[in-house]
Amino acid sequence: MSRIGNRPVQITEGVQIAQEGQDLKVTGPKGEIVLNLPHQIKIENDGKIISVKRINDSKPVKSLHGLCRVLIANAIKGVSEGWERKLDFKGVGFRVEVSGNKLVLNVGYSHPVEIIAPEGISFNVTKNIITVFGIDKQLVGQIAANIKKVRPVEPYKLKGIKYIEEIPRKKLGKAAKAATTTGV
Repeated sequence: MSRIGNRPVQITEGVQIAQEGQDLKVTGPKGEIVLNLPHQIKIENDGKIISVKRINDSKPVKSLHGLCRVLIANAIKGVSEGWERKLDFKGVGFRVEVSGNKLVLNVGYSHPVEIIAPEGISFNVTKNIITVFGIDKQLVGQIAANIKKVRPVEPYKLKGIKYIEEIPRKKLGKAAKAATTTGV
């Protein structure tokens, strides 16, 4: 029995939900998301609360039950509040700027790296923090991962791009490693 799938989803103020067949359209102040739900999952909407039900108790349907409930909850939060992911960058001479819908990264390569924001995504840079903002949680996370992949944090000087909550492990290096093995 899915504990997450059985929990009802609260509809926040200003969010409209419309169901056309297996498509669920979630509209709010920030935008609109259309979810295509599997045919084994049924939605009961009373205006304030959405309940997710499954047709039978087979294993594949049970696995979709909780997933669909979380996707609906994420869509409701996305169109009402939005999702954001913050990244931190460190390094001598590293610069990041936003020009139009592009993020231009100067992070130690011979050329600047440009990341173009897809529709629904916006970038913001303050000091050394990059903020990726949008209504689709999956898309925000994917764009943030693509930015991090441009220059991941190296373990010796901790230069690079990382998530704000990430704590990278620092390696000691050859000199420190040699000193610990010879000194007994």
